[in-house]
Amino acid sequence: MSTEENIAQQEVLTPAQRVRSDWRSLVEKVSYKAIVNNIPYLAFIVLLCVIYISNNHRALEMQRELNAKHKTLKELRWKYMDTKSQLMFVKTETQVIKRAEGVGLKPSLLPAYKIKKTNPGP
Repeated sequence: MSTEENIAQQEVLTPAQRVRSDWRSLVEKVSYKAIVNNIPYLAFIVLLCVIYISNNHRALEMQRELNAKHKTLKELRWKYMDTKSQLMFVKTETQVIKRAEGVGLKPSLLPAYKIKKTNPGP
């Protein structure tokens, strides 16, 4: 009959009494004994937190490094384009003529001609 009385007694509890009993069960779950019993689980949670934090730090560091390399790549691309355009300018005909005059060469005024070799008869 005692179990039937307990069940009947629990059904008669007022809302305030239910809140108090819920509070007591919560305090029992957070008590020293409950913490000691759950040390492996808490250690696992702490390990997961440490791994998560270190992973975030590593990802941020990799992102910073990637941004720095991207910036360097942009600068090198601009240098390449600048050097390429300067080389194309130097290779133009007028620039070649100007440089050749410094050495003493002049452009030919006559068009180029072919020299043909004739075969003498047998």
